[in-house]
Amino acid sequence: MAVATKVEAPGHRIAPLAGQSLNPRPRRGIQAGKMNACLAMPLSMSDAPRAEAVTESADTELVRRAAAGDMRAFEALYRRHAGRVHGAVWRLSGMNEARAEELTQEAFVRAWQKLASFRHESAFSTWLHRLAVNVALMDLRGREPEDAVDSDVLEAATEPVLPFCAGERSDLEQAVAKLPPRARAVLVLHDVEGWKHEEIGRELGMAVGSSKAQLHRARGLLRGMLGDTP
Repeated sequence: MAVATKVEAPGHRIAPLAGQSLNPRPRRGIQAGKMNACLAMPLSMSDAPRAEAVTESADTELVRRAAAGDMRAFEALYRRHAGRVHGAVWRLSGMNEARAEELTQEAFVRAWQKLASFRHESAFSTWLHRLAVNVALMDLRGREPEDAVDSDVLEAATEPVLPFCAGERSDLEQAVAKLPPRARAVLVLHDVEGWKHEEIGRELGMAVGSSKAQLHRARGLLRGMLGDTP
């Protein structure tokens, strides 16, 4: 079967995530320790874990059928996982909706092409999520390199994650979107995806120390934009 250049389930299109406001509100003073909790929360209901709807056993059967060329099975996988994939690439793209849609489609095209190599050593959702993140990172690497790290924002921000008010999330999302691309990528990969600096360094082509510096840079810039004090 020929590989489609664009994968879209019938009648399904990735729309802007529910509840996202494109206009930042002047809320100030979000505590530094709340940043990680805020970023780690699902950005929409479609991005939340759905253990009841998406089971590994069901995915296994759909993957088997899709790998044999069953496009309907692949469309079912798309419908199950598009929300979470979109959420991951949306964060990494700086909440750029048009680019996130393109990266989501690209991730599923790559998944279709690579299904035969999926060995079921992890859950399909885990494999797909990592693939999508790598697609977004490839897009980032293809863009212009950013300037050197600013020394005035290299400050530690290692407070534990604390509970927070969900109403503060929109301001943080808007602030993250304004971060320099590489600093934003390190922040999302480390604080949201749970990657280690060694992994981030390999994927982004930087030293471990540079990854740590970019993380501190991102956190410092967020503090400044959100009106926080160390």
